[in-house]
Amino acid sequence: MEETTGRLRKLLLFCGILSSLTYVCTDLLGGLLWSNYDFTSQYISELSAIGAPSRSFVVSLYVVYNILVTAFALEILRFAGRKRVLRITGGLLIGYMIAGAMGLFFPMYPSEAATTLSNAMHQTLAGVTVIFILLSLGFGATAFGLRFRFYSIGTILVYLVLGALPFLGVAQVEAGQPTPWVGLVERIMVYGYMLWLALLAVILLRAEKNQP
Repeated sequence: MEETTGRLRKLLLFCGILSSLTYVCTDLLGGLLWSNYDFTSQYISELSAIGAPSRSFVVSLYVVYNILVTAFALEILRFAGRKRVLRITGGLLIGYMIAGAMGLFFPMYPSEAATTLSNAMHQTLAGVTVIFILLSLGFGATAFGLRFRFYSIGTILVYLVLGALPFLGVAQVEAGQPTPWVGLVERIMVYGYMLWLALLAVILLRAEKNQP
């Protein structure tokens, strides 16, 4: 019984790695399904926008991604025990997942103004998601060793430096103007967080293995 429980716990922690891989593959494959999609100048959200040829594929895998993140976050809460910062990190990941899942109900309408309900809600939820990301990075940074802390701080700095740029390009997208940098900037940020989540999962898997 204990052996089965241990395997289940490791599987749930491994969901942290699987979630990151799922997100990256969703982005890459979704972009390939759109023949003229430009990874450097178009938002990730455009892959799930209304009218996008990749929408059904991307939304389906985003659901899988949210399930994996939820499983990982719940196992973090169990693993944390009395470690408060780790419990907070798990809770923030659940908040991050909820904000991301809600975003699926408010897809982008690229041809409409930002003031329309769906576009406005999409941008608002994207901002909320970034807040959860930064908070989880901040609290998660203190949960383990010095090297992980420095790595987490570096990831936060990348977000603070680059974070405003994708939002500044929204008006250009709606006006049909080119945005030759927003896709690349957004992917540096998002992929950086995916890597951080995967690394957190690896650290927790090692810690789980070393537990008596």
